[in-house]
Amino acid sequence: MLRLSEIKLPLDHAPEAIAQAAIARLGITAPDLLSCVVFRRAHDARKKSNIFLIYSLDVEVKNEAAVLKRFANDVHVKPTPNIDYQFVAHAPAILKNRPLVIGAGPCGLFAALLLAQMGFKPIILERGKVVRERTKDTWKLWRKSVLDPESNVQYGEGGAGTFSDGKLYSQIKDPRHLGRKVLTEFVKAEAPPEILTEAHPHIGTFRLVKMVENMRATIESLGGEYRFESRVTDIDVDTGSDSVRRVRGVVLASGEHIAADHVVLAIGHSSRDTFQMLHDRGVYIEAKPFSVGFRIEHPQSLIDVARFGGFAGNPILGAADYKLVHHASNGRDVYSFCMCPGGTVVAATSEVGRVVTNGMSQYSRAERNANAGIVVGITPEVDYPDGPLAGIDFQRQWESAAFIAGGSTYAAPAQRVEDFIAGRASTSLGDVIPSYKPAVLPTDLSTCLPDYAIAAIREALPAMAKQIKGYDMPDAVLTGVETRTSSPIRIKRGDDFQSLNTKGLFPAGEGAGYAGGILSAGVDGIKIAEAIALSMKP
Repeated sequence: MLRLSEIKLPLDHAPEAIAQAAIARLGITAPDLLSCVVFRRAHDARKKSNIFLIYSLDVEVKNEAAVLKRFANDVHVKPTPNIDYQFVAHAPAILKNRPLVIGAGPCGLFAALLLAQMGFKPIILERGKVVRERTKDTWKLWRKSVLDPESNVQYGEGGAGTFSDGKLYSQIKDPRHLGRKVLTEFVKAEAPPEILTEAHPHIGTFRLVKMVENMRATIESLGGEYRFESRVTDIDVDTGSDSVRRVRGVVLASGEHIAADHVVLAIGHSSRDTFQMLHDRGVYIEAKPFSVGFRIEHPQSLIDVARFGGFAGNPILGAADYKLVHHASNGRDVYSFCMCPGGTVVAATSEVGRVVTNGMSQYSRAERNANAGIVVGITPEVDYPDGPLAGIDFQRQWESAAFIAGGSTYAAPAQRVEDFIAGRASTSLGDVIPSYKPAVLPTDLSTCLPDYAIAAIREALPAMAKQIKGYDMPDAVLTGVETRTSSPIRIKRGDDFQSLNTKGLFPAGEGAGYAGGILSAGVDGIKIAEAIALSMKP
């Protein structure tokens, strides 16, 4: 089979045009084309007056060797690579201790799934609740301003990615096509099949809930065991005669001790009490950069027209997204983060007395507003130099400030863009109706972030309007604060994927500083499962 890439077709092409393009590209006759399947589809909207669809196709042809010989120097005609996943090992007949996976977000989910598929029968410990109960608790915050610190957007089955746009693409290097394994397992769990072919696939929150449940059922059918509302409060570390620290188990909030020699730390970027416990137990942790900012909302129609021109509203293109960067004069980088077309801004705090925002979309991306984080990069050396956990204190400072600015009720502080740029408080909002629930309070956002971040964002918004006309429209809304862009710490690991100073402990995913988003977290979970399997291989 051959892989043809860079096949360009008009946006309104007929279905049969795909096979015809393959025939024309290879210079063969119609009877010579035995099959033609779309592997990937993207669009090129750089010229809004003429938007193309770009295909990669897997085709089967007669006399394949002869065709390949004719295109020996053409990088766009190659043999189709084998991207089927191959397991690296299988469990031994007798397991002394089952591996533990702490956290049931995307990383923990795929670590557990791969371990289960290889026969290791993992135990999954999740401090929060099953996904549907957790969803009810999350809605209590959004509808009634009632926060459950152990069951919310951050904690519970599915992780923080459950309440997101469900983006399934990343910029990680993936030479083994592990991302394809992630997407394939999602499709098995009832994700839309088109995530396998779309260049920028997404799922949306409601579909993610069902998929997480289906994957749990698969893991349990393979001998895995889930234990919800099981918060890990301590780890049992033994320093042997060889002076090497090794994990011997974990302790739950109930006091129960679970023996284990292999523990996956897939704890997410907001498990601040767990970060503190690991630091107290001597696990090597270091501070890492992250970003802080606000959520910005525009009418989705404005973004669609700016990106697609006269093709705005075309169902093939869907709701438009964007990615913007500005290098501010004070040396700070400002960029859009986690853009959610046709979505909503959501309350994402996990601690009492703090306000945190995030973005979410459903699969349809049909809500009125587009939203994205507009965030400023910060570094431990400059902004929080007081130790490995200082970034957590930094986050808390501004989340608490946002809580107060919003009226201390879990309402979020909000400001019209025109007022924000002018440096005056908003007393009311305009045509863009903010989507954040339970409520927003018009105010002055300058009290909710450091001065250098406010100055950088004020400079960035008019500059970004040069890329997207109307981006600095007066009635666009900023809502604060966005502080959980990534983990403020990194739990460093070696080439064997184990903690630098604690053997048997496998830091993983976003919380450990090794992923960002659903797909990269899932890929990291696969790598961790493989590392455990190889370490236990006879």
